[in-house]
Amino acid sequence: MSGETRTAAELAAETKAAFDRQVEAVKGIAEEALGKARAGEELGQAIKQKADEALVEMNGLKSSLDELEQKLDRSGGGAAPAAKSVGQQFIESDAFKSFSTDGFGRNSKARMELKASLTLATTDTDGAVGAGVPVTRLPGVQELPQRRMTVRDLLSPGRMDGNTLEYVQETGFNNNAAPVAEGAAKPGSDIKLAEKSTGARVIAHHMKVSRQALSDVSQLRSMIDQRLLYGLDFKEEFQILNGDGTGQNLHGIIPNATAYAPAFAPAAETVIDKLRLAMLQAALAEYPATGHVLNPIDWARIELTKNANEDYIIGNPQGSAQPMLWRLPVVQTQAIAMDKFLTGAFRMGGQIFDRWDASIETGYENDDFTRNMVTILAEERLALAIYRPEAFIYGDLGYVV
Repeated sequence: MSGETRTAAELAAETKAAFDRQVEAVKGIAEEALGKARAGEELGQAIKQKADEALVEMNGLKSSLDELEQKLDRSGGGAAPAAKSVGQQFIESDAFKSFSTDGFGRNSKARMELKASLTLATTDTDGAVGAGVPVTRLPGVQELPQRRMTVRDLLSPGRMDGNTLEYVQETGFNNNAAPVAEGAAKPGSDIKLAEKSTGARVIAHHMKVSRQALSDVSQLRSMIDQRLLYGLDFKEEFQILNGDGTGQNLHGIIPNATAYAPAFAPAAETVIDKLRLAMLQAALAEYPATGHVLNPIDWARIELTKNANEDYIIGNPQGSAQPMLWRLPVVQTQAIAMDKFLTGAFRMGGQIFDRWDASIETGYENDDFTRNMVTILAEERLALAIYRPEAFIYGDLGYVV
């Protein structure tokens, strides 16, 4: 193999082959010596020297083979150790080594008992009984965790026809009402209206599965259906809060919300103060807030806030009440970024309109029928109307500098 670089595995294989040949040679010398001893012949110096040389070469090959196998084991490239033959075990036994040291004398002998210790190994070695051990398998599938969706429940539900939702929004009101003297002209007031429009958007995804899998794994169909519907809810919650209105995205609450602008600045303002001032901002816009939306990390920070006496300010660690702050429910979701808050009058300020309820459909596409493949599709179609941006207040909590 001149000009080629041999791997450790190739060198080990070649050394193993040479070692096996040398083992056979030593066995042949041993059998010749035993034959002479049985016939009453004296062993000459030549055969003793021949045996010594064969043993030296065999031992050298054995050392080289052991070194290569250790290298393979350290590099992770070694295969499972092969079972040693009876002849190889005999040559490597202490009894044979003692016999050869005595020069294969007439009155000496080598004896080896063949026995194996039974172990739970599964490799092809003597005494390996691991394949007979039964496996304990739990029924069903351990599914991934699922996030609890909550933002939709804050908004008013609705239905729609067609693919476009239009509504009229009052954008201005000049209120000139005033006390009027007898016989004087009464003042006039006016309002300003604007037409708003939003489109229904489809959220969908699918999985392809073989009919054999659906038939043989009883839980698979229900698992796929449930996971597909969960995927819709997961994406829907993000879109309701954060959709930027471009392409097929919903125009979410946060991009429409009003920036946090407190009516006054309290001394040593805290995060809890900010959420109360956000409620005040919504109330001053004539939309009293109905809830707060926070990232779970930020709500945990608020709940862990302590006073100077190391007492918790928000609730009791042993309590089980619904998360509340300033008499309003706190909705925790990872769909809102950490260090952000959304406070608002959710039922008055916005509404979800379902065009298609979330559903599951099954069918064939392309050559699925001839390949025994089935496509399972989940989709929904909805629109989001934001009636008053002033009803939602969005801002930073101030944890991240």
